[in-house]
Amino acid sequence: MKNNGNTFGTNFSVTTFGESHGVALGCIIDGCPAGIELSEEIIQKALNRRRPGLSPDGKLNAAVTARTEADAVEILSGVFEGRTTGTPIALEVRNTSQHSKDYGNLDLTFRPGHADYTYDVKYGGCRDYRGGGRSSGRETLARVAGGAVAAQLLAQRGIKITAYTIRAAGISAEKRDLSQIEQNALRAPDNEAAARMNAKIEELRAAGDSAGGIIECIVQGCPVGLGEPAFDKLDANLAKAMLSIGAVKGFEIGDGFAAADSFGSTNNDCMHAENGQPVFDSNHAGGVLGGLSSGADIIFRVAVKPVPSIFKPQQTVRRTGEFGEDGKAQYETTELQIKGRHDICLCPRIVPVVEAMTALVLADFLLRNTH
Repeated sequence: MKNNGNTFGTNFSVTTFGESHGVALGCIIDGCPAGIELSEEIIQKALNRRRPGLSPDGKLNAAVTARTEADAVEILSGVFEGRTTGTPIALEVRNTSQHSKDYGNLDLTFRPGHADYTYDVKYGGCRDYRGGGRSSGRETLARVAGGAVAAQLLAQRGIKITAYTIRAAGISAEKRDLSQIEQNALRAPDNEAAARMNAKIEELRAAGDSAGGIIECIVQGCPVGLGEPAFDKLDANLAKAMLSIGAVKGFEIGDGFAAADSFGSTNNDCMHAENGQPVFDSNHAGGVLGGLSSGADIIFRVAVKPVPSIFKPQQTVRRTGEFGEDGKAQYETTELQIKGRHDICLCPRIVPVVEAMTALVLADFLLRNTH
């Protein structure tokens, strides 16, 4: 059976559909157990965190796009009287604020840093170029909707997922106060650092440029043993989930690349017993040993690239003809000035996406362990 890459997960699976400027986006969730509390309000709360708009202080968030979408979710199936029924759950969000005319010059001209060129070649010119179509970051709202369902399942088992920005526009958070995450525009655990990040992002917006950053995620309350050796390790699946997010270009868990410069005597997480139970003295492994959850907090980070849609003129290519029988076409060099409404730094909006994809991975493995 051909896998076209639109479905994530095995026992708890999510299939997303829709394009940035299409009629709607959404997802089909299969494998969710019956009896889980679920409502449109629960899912909407998660979607609202992904939406662009105002900062917690009521000011315009400099980091995000001016596109305003209600992102109002509708549950089409799989829920009755506030609880899941065990049948497929269909969720839909209608697009209401498309400015498709802003993308009229992108039918044959490809934006640097975007998927325009690769999609055009793969699909022989048959692609929705408005706002990036299927490759748009707007597709992540379907992931967040699906992740909200998975999070309800995990909450029953006492598993909590928290992501936050630890670096943006070259400025790092100096502390990890999780109570401050929703108090600033960057969703950073450090209000003072977030203010400096935001000031730099304001400068970049004025200059027509963009910024990247790093998101960290911590999972608390995960039981021991989630994951499947040897090719379905928990950390491997987390890496796949994170790298499936369009703007993510790197993943590390625990000490990550820093472990390359350490020694076994310092990198190993020694253990001792308390009340007859094992306790780790450190967590360099990031909560995963041998591809299985260890019971310690799972801690990982993802690198987010700068937003490729910048307002500076850029050199690129334009396709000048149709694809031949050999699958090739002719191109010419051109200059492109991007229009439209775009994020400047994706970090605050990717935080809920990271949480959602983490929830999908853990829900899938949790159901593998209980079936």
